[in-house]
Amino acid sequence: MPDEQAAIISIREVSKYFGDFQALKNVSLTVAAGEKVVVCGPSGSGKSTLIRCINQLEKHESGTIEVEGITLSDSKASLNAIRAKVGMVFQQFNLFPHLTVLENLTLGPMRARKISKAQAEARAMHYLERVRIPEQVNKYPRQLSGGQQQRVAIARSLCMEPEIMLFDEPTSALDPEMINEVLEVMTGLAESGMTMICVTHEMGFARRVADKMVFMDHGEIVEMAGPDVFFNHPNSQRCQRFLQQILHH
Repeated sequence: MPDEQAAIISIREVSKYFGDFQALKNVSLTVAAGEKVVVCGPSGSGKSTLIRCINQLEKHESGTIEVEGITLSDSKASLNAIRAKVGMVFQQFNLFPHLTVLENLTLGPMRARKISKAQAEARAMHYLERVRIPEQVNKYPRQLSGGQQQRVAIARSLCMEPEIMLFDEPTSALDPEMINEVLEVMTGLAESGMTMICVTHEMGFARRVADKMVFMDHGEIVEMAGPDVFFNHPNSQRCQRFLQQILHH
């Protein structure tokens, strides 16, 4: 288990509102370097909002978020510094439909990291090998299955060489037979030591890779524990009910 002292992400007393609705209520969470955190909970519990606040896709109203000692603030510099360290994979693949797989993967590194086309292409091929679809390099997104598109999306994030990966229900838009191919890639990433926060309902994956399970409900963290305790001896009734529903689905 990674050292708690070396927090790479520190979320303290964070609240977030959408109009009158409080999506996050004083949420605190630390993630150590190399730690794998799986966040689960019923729909509307604040899971996605929490990880979207980490790279400021959503702005929190109060509390502090630090990534590698950089405090998220309104300054463009702090935002750019944090986004350079944090990769994100969404439910929808968000690939550019008019670009090939290779072009989707090289665009960010060439623009944001100012690396040469040759370097960007070499890096793209490296990560396509890693997500096991190098042969799709010259295809367009519409020519790929959903599982392949999501693996391209993961490779695209990795091409920016982030230190932290956030996954927002990355398999929820996929057909059942494609879910495992994406989870296998994520498991490989976890085993390589990547710091990860995953919002997912895939509990088999969670048991396999998580160092820490976080259960959210109504904008709050209700329960937090290692997977063994979390799955076998959940504390709160809300968590017990959720696990019964999801595990016997």
